[in-house]
Parts: sequence; structure tokens; C-alpha cells
Amino acid sequence: MGNRKLVAGVDSSTQSTKIVIRDAQTGELIRQGRASHPDGTEVDPLHWKNALDTAMKEIGGIDDVDAISVGGQQHGMVALDESGKVIRPALLWNDVRSAKEATQLNQELGGDAQTARKVGSVLVASFTASKLRWLADHEKENAAKVRAVALPHDWVSWQLSGAKDLDSLFTDRSDASGTGYFDPSTSHYRYEILSLALRHDSDITLPQIISPSAFGGETTNGVPIAAGAGDNAAAALGIQAEPGDVVVSLGTSGTAFAVSTTPTHDASAAVAGFADATGLYLPLVCTLNAARILDAATRILGKTHDEVGKLALESTPGAHGLTLLPYFEGERTPNRPTATGAFSGMNLANSNPADMARAMIEGMLCGLVDAVDALEKLGVGVKRILLIGGAAKNPAVASIASALFGREVLVPPAGEYVADGAARQAAWALSGQESAPIWNLGKIESVTSKPTPDVIDKYRTLRDQTTSWD
Repeated sequence: MGNRKLVAGVDSSTQSTKIVIRDAQTGELIRQGRASHPDGTEVDPLHWKNALDTAMKEIGGIDDVDAISVGGQQHGMVALDESGKVIRPALLWNDVRSAKEATQLNQELGGDAQTARKVGSVLVASFTASKLRWLADHEKENAAKVRAVALPHDWVSWQLSGAKDLDSLFTDRSDASGTGYFDPSTSHYRYEILSLALRHDSDITLPQIISPSAFGGETTNGVPIAAGAGDNAAAALGIQAEPGDVVVSLGTSGTAFAVSTTPTHDASAAVAGFADATGLYLPLVCTLNAARILDAATRILGKTHDEVGKLALESTPGAHGLTLLPYFEGERTPNRPTATGAFSGMNLANSNPADMARAMIEGMLCGLVDAVDALEKLGVGVKRILLIGGAAKNPAVASIASALFGREVLVPPAGEYVADGAARQAAWALSGQESAPIWNLGKIESVTSKPTPDVIDKYRTLRDQTTSWD
């Protein structure tokens, strides 16, 4: 073992905390742990700390670890008072109550195009700024107490450090770029937007921006804590994505994001102009409905996830005319927070488990095809598509995805890529090198299916016909 150094990577996601311990040089997995979070779109952040403590106990602690980093769900609003106490439960990215406030802020900032120019993205309900405006308008007493605003990952890092003063909060460009008051092009906060959102000019502390390969603090037992990252940026780092790669992630939400050398500013609101975890950019399209569509399929059909996939493969492309619009939890892209889902083209012939399973998987994936199309329309180069996330393990998803994207799809080995990316960032900071270490991810599977553009056409027709349902 000798001089081997170990690093820890944490993924504090919507559903759970995962932690991996890896060899800093090779990336070899040493051990890993997990603990669940409660359901809901607003959560007491203390649950995240408790879950991290539980996951750490499961792996026997981190006394042998040389560095740690935290990746986490983007956008969540953790409002703190002057003593560092959490004022109210954190509003998570998937809480859509602030949709109206997002529209108001975009208008007050000069319209969608001006907002995108200032912060890289048009604000939607998920952004922290929108949630702060909701707080100002619906919980005025709480808004008046706010003296600092943290995101989930940097609040967890702060808890790890044991620090109490607000000035000890730190974060990175990638997560800050999802707040709506940070400009990824200049890597600076836009405090005037923060004040506008909160409707007051009190001195608000925001986490210090730490460079991608630097440490921002240390744990109570002296382990250095790296900057951390937003979940998608951490996943890109974990999967070792490079410019030209588009990562399609099928988690609770569906995302398509590309590592890019240039920033984007999309006035249509389809593409969020985020930063990545290396100093580059991460234009991203997010859909609210991904793995949970498959969860719904298991409930509707009374089958396991693998059985749903096998059923889908018994059907044919297009599910014999059955099409699903998968807006089960509203939708973010397109921006339809109050929309609902719909089956279309149902008849006696296709009212069967196989066709329903196929239609549900196709519907889930068609939203991500639109996402990649939106990236390409902004000039983002697409050389490779990498498919990750829990739903990517389904036996039907990769082949159906290849048919819908009309190109080869690469599927890396299943892994905790957000936690892996955080661990790789910790190893990078530990190494003092100019770039992150290259780790062996294992064999990447290549899947190619016959293109099915007619399925996409039917989906888009349904999508465009249902705007009145919002």
C-alpha cells in the first residue's frame, strides 16, 4: 500500500447521499456507501448531513482519506440567517412553485435575451434566484432574515468543515452558474440580481468561488475539502467527458449536457448556459421527467424495471401508434411547469403491456432527443453521445436511444459518476497538476440501432399539439 493516497467523492443528490473512496492515482474503487434522503421538493438540509454521516459510518469513516469533495443537486435554495441557521426547508430544483416569479424576474431584467446575456440562462422555476423571489413574495419574514444563500453541495461542504461563520462558505463555478445570479462568462456573481430577487439590499454573503483544482477548507479532522461541483458538472468530470461529448443522463431528471470551450446564451430558455467543473462550459438541457417515467411504468404494468425493458423490446418502434407525452411532473424543457402527461393514439390493438412499455420508454427518451437537438442548434459540436444514469441500466433503453438519436450510443459501465467526479476533483486538487488524473473507467459498450425518425416526428406532433393543456 505504501504511499497510496485515497480520495472521497460525495454525491448529495435529490434521492440519496452516495460516497465512494478511490485510489487518487488509478481511480480504483476501494469502498462505497449510501443513505437515502426523504421524498419531497422541499427538505430540511439536516437530512443531507445525517445521510452523509450514515453513509460514512457504513464505509468505516474517512480517517484514511487524503482529500474529499462534494457534488450535489443544483439550484436548491438553502437560506441562512446571520448565525448560519437554516431559515426554512430548502426548496429543491424540482419545486416548481416559483414559475411565476421566474417569469417576473426575466421581465425585470430586460427580457429573456437580456437575462441569458447576463447569466447564461433564462430563469425558470428551478433556479435559486426564482426561489428567492418566491420567498420574498410569500414568506416576507423569512426573506428579511436571509444573510447568506447556499446551494446543497456547498452547504454540505460547510457542514463537513464544522465552520460556523458565513464567510467560510465556498463553492465552484459549475454550481454557482445554476443560481441565476452568477455570470459563467466572467465567473462573477451578479449581486444586483440577487438583491432584485430578494427585494432588499441587505448585505448577503454568497459562497466564495474556488478554482476547480483548489481546496476550500478542511474537515474537522483535517481532511482537505475541494471546491465540489453541481451534479451534472461532477458527472461530466467523473465520466471524463471532453469537448465534443454530449452526456445524456437519465436520473430523476433527464439531462443532456456537453463540454464546450465557449459559453452559450440561449434566449429561448431551452439551453442553460452553465459552467463545467474544469474551467470550461457546460451547456445543458434539463427535462423533469426521466427515471420516474420508468418507475411509473413499473407501477402501471406491475413489473420490475428489467421486465418493463423486456416488454418494450417485444413491441416495435412506435409502439403500434401509441405515443406518450411524459410530462408527469410538469416540464422544464419546454418550460411547462403545470403541464400533465398524455397517451395518444391508443386503441384496442396497442392497449397491451408491451406497447405501453415501449411508448413510455420512447416518450422519456424523445424529450432528450429534443435536448440534444437544442444543443446542436446553438452550435455545440456533438461527436459522441454517452448514456449514463440509473435508467440507462434498463435492458431496452440503450437500443431504443440509439434508434431515436439516429446514431451510435456509448454506455459506460454503471457507476456513481457524480460521486466519482467529486473524487476525481479531490484527486486533482491533491495532485497539484494542471489537469485531473485519467482513470480507467472500464469497458464502454457501443450500441447501434436502425434509426426511427418517424417516432420522433409523431412525438413532436403530440408535443406541439398539447400546449393548451399547460
